[in-house]
Amino acid sequence: MSHTVEWKVRLYLFEEGGTTKARAVVDTGTTVLTGRGAAHRNPADREVPEIGDELAAGRAMQDLGRQLVEIAERDVEGTGATGPGRRPAAGRPG
Repeated sequence: MSHTVEWKVRLYLFEEGGTTKARAVVDTGTTVLTGRGAAHRNPADREVPEIGDELAAGRAMQDLGRQLVEIAERDVEGTGATGPGRRPAAGRPG
């Protein structure tokens, strides 16, 4: 069975007063999810906007990823395919 789909993620960054905020939005066609992240610059640190952007964006994407995994886990449980306990995490081995 072949399945191809494209999801587009929009990433919005806002900076104000040493704080960078990010919002990542994905529309799956059936669900719209929003991840949020922030980065706070220490006033003693040099101002490098790219670092705040990277941290806030990464945290927003992590939040979005967590939400997608939670939805997938609920969907899997709804099919009756899981046994007791949590499924092992995907990705790199510990």
